[in-house]
Amino acid sequence: MNKQYAWIAALILGLALVAGCGGKTVTRTAVNETIDLSGKWNDSDSRLVAEDLVDQITSAAWIEDFRGENGRKPALIFGNVRNKTSEHIAVSTFVKELDRFFTNGGRVKVVVSPDERDQIRTERADQQEFASQESMKQWGRELGADFMFIGEINLILDREGGDEVRYYQVDCNLVDLQDNTKVWAGFKKIKKLVER
Repeated sequence: MNKQYAWIAALILGLALVAGCGGKTVTRTAVNETIDLSGKWNDSDSRLVAEDLVDQITSAAWIEDFRGENGRKPALIFGNVRNKTSEHIAVSTFVKELDRFFTNGGRVKVVVSPDERDQIRTERADQQEFASQESMKQWGRELGADFMFIGEINLILDREGGDEVRYYQVDCNLVDLQDNTKVWAGFKKIKKLVER
């Protein structure tokens, strides 16, 4: 009888272990759907903040002032956007969101980053040797940026028991590269209550 009970107990334990290791469920959702599991900075925050900041920048007076004085669209380049929070934030994803909104909005021109520029210059150098005269791109025709976008992401965290308030503030400036003056300063705030 002991062997029979031991065998049944092992079978029950094995079934319990298999049942406890239930499978994972993955559900595809719309990319713009807000899903906030932890309360930390996420893809929705990145997209919403970038969209709001671009709206602020492109509706400000500096663009029309520049166009009036220069007869063309201003060109901007991205400088550093620093993560000054204690959590991991994919700043490059946030900057790419900004880049897309600016580029596709058409109110300003966006000059590529130094890394992207190196790739393009390598291609241009190859064209000097291998492309036909008619299709070869010339040196010395790059557009210099007029303004640099810089910023930082900060977090104030307030905790009591298991609950917390996460307050993010993204501060950004647009700086004239000729004279280092700020032509625009803006911010976007996000406040999240996380209850556990």
